[in-house]
Amino acid sequence: MSARGAGLAPDRGAGMTTGLSDADQELVRLARAIIWQRYRPGWHVVGAALRTRAGRVFTGVHLEAYVGRIAICAEAVTLGRAATEAGDTDIETIVAVRHAGGHDPGTALKVAAPCGMCREMIADYSPAAAVIVPSANGLVRKPIAWLLPDKYVRD
Repeated sequence: MSARGAGLAPDRGAGMTTGLSDADQELVRLARAIIWQRYRPGWHVVGAALRTRAGRVFTGVHLEAYVGRIAICAEAVTLGRAATEAGDTDIETIVAVRHAGGHDPGTALKVAAPCGMCREMIADYSPAAAVIVPSANGLVRKPIAWLLPDKYVRD
């Protein structure tokens, strides 16, 4: 269902997506739609969407807690849904979107780069994954390896 069809905010902050395929732009739209739907100040501020190599798409929101150490990023929740619902953790592309607060139609929903722990997790599950991130020239796809040089490995 589209964000517009669900009565959700239409692609706020979506303007610069040059270089992204239609499928990647759809992932961004889905991440924006899920955080617009599930936004709860202090609890759910980031949404994510991923597409597996098999073409399955999953969304999720981050889970905040009073004890910050146990908060779970949206990327981890989304990957957990893929693992639980389909047994498919082979990420082709993933994106996270941060909600700036409020529900007025002008609220910015901005693509955010994954944190360091999420970069590690994405690379662990799918070393060939691409991540959609903001750049000076709009949104771009980057291989997870570019976002995580000299990755930790267990010998």
